[in-house]
Amino acid sequence: MNQILEDAHTLYSVDAPLTFALRDGAPPVSLPSRPGAAEGSYEGDHETRTVSITNAWPLADGLNIDREGFQLVHHKTDVDFYDDAERTTTYEREIEALIRQQTGARKVIVFDHTLRAGDDNTRAERGVREPVQMVHNDYTDRSARQRLRDLVGDAEAEELMKGRFAIMNVWRGNRQTVESMPLAFADARSIDPADLIPVERRSEYRIGEIQHLVHNPDQHWYYLPKVEPDEAILIKCFDSDDTKAKLTAHTAFADPATRADAPPRESIESRTFVFY
Repeated sequence: MNQILEDAHTLYSVDAPLTFALRDGAPPVSLPSRPGAAEGSYEGDHETRTVSITNAWPLADGLNIDREGFQLVHHKTDVDFYDDAERTTTYEREIEALIRQQTGARKVIVFDHTLRAGDDNTRAERGVREPVQMVHNDYTDRSARQRLRDLVGDAEAEELMKGRFAIMNVWRGNRQTVESMPLAFADARSIDPADLIPVERRSEYRIGEIQHLVHNPDQHWYYLPKVEPDEAILIKCFDSDDTKAKLTAHTAFADPATRADAPPRESIESRTFVFY
């Protein structure tokens, strides 16, 4: 194991600023950037709080997406994520198999891929988005169900929603160890549902709904620094089964332990519907 990864696998916490929503009464709106363009914007009050974020590597083998809301998995791939054909054929088949193996799901639908880069030039050249530095969750109960209807039609959606279903993201570095702008995750058990605020998300192609999180000192924050190319993180965004973790709020953040010459982050997150 090299020195970078030895350092990453030691138990410690960092104090870092995260951006949270505020309850101000005004309906918040998220305006995501277009791929390759400048950063998106947010209409609504927010605040920055410094929180303690624990390195979860020593705990990684015990993480479970149905308990904490996020989970480390080992998954090797040779896919070029910047190649549309490879991404939507080979990688989608790999993801379907991975999630079935990890969750026991009977059916998986991969429905979106988002590539991100921390470097302005890479974003412009590749036509990808920036890391999101706002504590959020990708779906609400309402938008999760509507997204399924939009994807497969009302009739099939109603049949699929008769059983348990979930939305999970598969997040990983793009052919590199992620040293800059890692993701922080709130343990699902530490999130008070009353602290989740619905946010209208207005993109170029659709109006959806996500959630932002209000800071609460009871929240427990974790991260997995220096995720390697053959590792990925499963992230729960919705679950129809209330006995399981419903979601984990998450955000990119500036890790103060990152070395000064670390390369900018390049990553991909793939969104999936999971049916049991």
